[in-house]
Amino acid sequence: MKTAVVLFNLGGPDSLNAVRPFLYNLFSDKAIIGAPTPIRQLIAHIISQRRSNTAKEIYEHLGGKSPILEQTELQSLALKKRLESESPEDEIEIFISMRYWKPFVEETIINVEKFNPQQIVLLPMYPQFSTTTTGSAFNSWWKSTKGSTLEHIPTVTICSYPSNKGLISAQTDLIREAIQTNRLSDYRLLLSAHGLPKKIIQQGDPYQKQVEKTASAIVEGLGIEKLDWCICYQSRVGPLEWIGPATEDEIKKAGKDKKNVMIVPIAFISEHSETLVELDIEYLKLAKDCGVEEYHRVPTVGTHEDFISGLANLVGGAVSAIRNNKLRNKIGPKNVRIRCPSCDCISI
Repeated sequence: MKTAVVLFNLGGPDSLNAVRPFLYNLFSDKAIIGAPTPIRQLIAHIISQRRSNTAKEIYEHLGGKSPILEQTELQSLALKKRLESESPEDEIEIFISMRYWKPFVEETIINVEKFNPQQIVLLPMYPQFSTTTTGSAFNSWWKSTKGSTLEHIPTVTICSYPSNKGLISAQTDLIREAIQTNRLSDYRLLLSAHGLPKKIIQQGDPYQKQVEKTASAIVEGLGIEKLDWCICYQSRVGPLEWIGPATEDEIKKAGKDKKNVMIVPIAFISEHSETLVELDIEYLKLAKDCGVEEYHRVPTVGTHEDFISGLANLVGGAVSAIRNNKLRNKIGPKNVRIRCPSCDCISI
């Protein structure tokens, strides 16, 4: 069987000149700003204009571009290798679709059509589902494939995997590696995820609930008694009230409590500006200013063997479900079915 696996991610500017249009694409998405189109486009224009210089400074720390595409390509290669070793009789090709910068969904669809698959698996590189990330990416895919040769090909979405065994195993392994050279009793473990406006959660978005699932699974997997830990949320922008507690506030609290900080990105699975700049530079400075003596940041799961194995199991389960016609709940167009280990994702 010819299987196309499409990895969905946020995308990031590939040069400083791409920063402003990247920001415009992000804030003109109705999943991010729910205003009517003309108003949303005006808001996106204003925000991208105002934030572009600050964003460029961030990307200058990263060599003038986002590393997210390169990181996703490495994950793609690792996943392809794993899938081919597990199913040598199948022809599997992996494609990348970025939401707000290249390769855009339209380019990815052209490449998938050239491959001419018999089945398609849509796999977001977001372990926790949100309408602002996975939901937006899937909707863009379905809209763009309408009328194409892919429209009627059996397709299955893996919409979230917050407590996937491979994901949790990779996270706990990386934390243990960091713990080996430090006394954990002197540290507070901050499990940090990207935040969202509170109103999005109140509308039924399961993201916060799934972040909590991930965090609980990590703590359980560590199996350390009296572990000092908490969930927190980073990357707040705009005037709206966001879910909390904020990662900055928890760092300040750790300073007051005379605790060292070990911070773990649990919603990011690859390195990009929110980890390499926000966590590694901005929050490190904040920690020092607040009297935190030691501040350590655990790496993202990246191409960790256990994580890639977990993704391969998800894809394998989806392919098996297609073949055996054992797909649950319909989501999206009628040829698309959902295979979600979490079972609490909302219809989009």
